[in-house]
Formats: sequence, C-alpha cells, structure tokens
Amino acid sequence: SYVLIVVLVGCGLYFTLSTGLVQLRMLPEMFRLLTEGIGKKTEGKAISSFQAFCVSTASRVGVGNIAGVAIAIVTGGPGAVFWMWVIAFIGCATGFVESTLAQIYKLPRGEGKFHGGPAYYIQNALGQSGVAKLFAVLISITFGLIYNSVQANTIALSAVTAFGIPPYVTAIFLCVLTSLVIFGGMTRIAKCAEFLVPIMAGVY
Repeated sequence: SYVLIVVLVGCGLYFTLSTGLVQLRMLPEMFRLLTEGIGKKTEGKAISSFQAFCVSTASRVGVGNIAGVAIAIVTGGPGAVFWMWVIAFIGCATGFVESTLAQIYKLPRGEGKFHGGPAYYIQNALGQSGVAKLFAVLISITFGLIYNSVQANTIALSAVTAFGIPPYVTAIFLCVLTSLVIFGGMTRIAKCAEFLVPIMAGVY
C-alpha cells in the first residue's frame, strides 16, 4: 500500500541523515572488507566477509529484482530506472541499520555460533516480546512458503515459455539442487553463494 511506501522511504531518509550518509561515507571501508574476504580460506564452520556478503545478496536479490524491474520499466518508462536508483540509495541506509542492529543484539549459542535477526532486536531493543514472536512466525511462513513459491513458479513458467520444459521437471531439478546445497549447512551455502552470486550479478 502507499502507507508502506511512505514509511519505508521516510525511514530510509531518516537513517540516511542520522548516519551522516553512511552509503557514501563508508564506501572505502565496505570495499576494503569485501576484497579482504575474496577467496579467503576459512576454518571449520566460519565464513569470510565476502561469503557473508554473497549470502546476504542471494537472499535479497530475487524475482522482484528481475521480473519486477522489467515490469517497472515497461509500465513507467526509462524514468523508472532513475527512481529505482534513488530508492535503492535511500534503502542502503535502512539495510545498514538493520544489519547493525542484528549484530548488536545477536545472542551466542555456543561453538562460535549465534542467533540473531529482527526478532531478536525487536524483543531486546524495543522490549516487544509479543511482536517479536509474531514476526518470527510470519517471517518463517513467508520465507519458507511464499517467497520460495514465487521464485520457483517464475523459474518454472520461464522454463515452459522458453524451452517447453514441464513444471514438474523444473520442480524436481530445483528440489535436488537446493537439497544438495542447504543440507550441507551454512558453510556449503556460503561457498555456493560465493561462486554463484558474482556470476549472477555479472550476467544480470
């Protein structure tokens, strides 16, 4: 709804100003940290800063960034690209604040592992335990069913349209590949993302 757009843009502008244009101010540090982690060998279940960036990018970039961008350009014309750039720039500050809060309020779970995320800082920073639990349930349903369904459906429709591949074949193919990655744990997910995300970004 329009209310959501106003809230998101408003928060983005507030965070942009309150962090002193963190999107620009911290660019050198961002590149330093990313290049520092490229190709870095990690021990045990640890992941490098570049792998963490790739996992984050893989979780943020989806159908909306491909099909959604195409629809926006067709509907709004070339000017839509400019406004997407503006909103993305503003959204960088929101993303920075979200990630920072997740780091500040994460909790150790032993063996160098942590629990964290929005539910944790909603509970521990805002003191809203009920809202945090509701968020945790809703985000699990959303990511587990809705987001994955939309992306799998888009892939299946594209495969049918372009190559005539039946949806059930695409479904089996996606299930097998996804299982090989996610059942390997965070380390395998990070290594896969580290390999695929640069290719995805370059091809796109």
